[in-house]
Amino acid sequence: MSVAYQTTFSIPPTHPALPGHFPGYPLVPGVVLLEQVVLALRAWRDQRLQRVAEAKFVAPLLPGELAELTLSDAGARARFEIRRGNELLARGLIEGAGA
Repeated sequence: MSVAYQTTFSIPPTHPALPGHFPGYPLVPGVVLLEQVVLALRAWRDQRLQRVAEAKFVAPLLPGELAELTLSDAGARARFEIRRGNELLARGLIEGAGA
């Protein structure tokens, strides 16, 4: 993936989405990961998310773990990848619209 934008993030154990996802073994929900993609798209292209064309979640992120998010051009769309070190956590294709 040719990187056009890159950022790191960590979801704190106190995030309000975690208590119900999964009790006793909290995992960061996919929607919270997509929220990070939305924030990155805004920072990179000053766009809001219009549509998630494709998303695949392949490994869990635990609260407090550091993850790296990359965005790259894919025509009018953007590809995203979320990784923890060398391990792929999620990837997909999004469409943005003007701010």
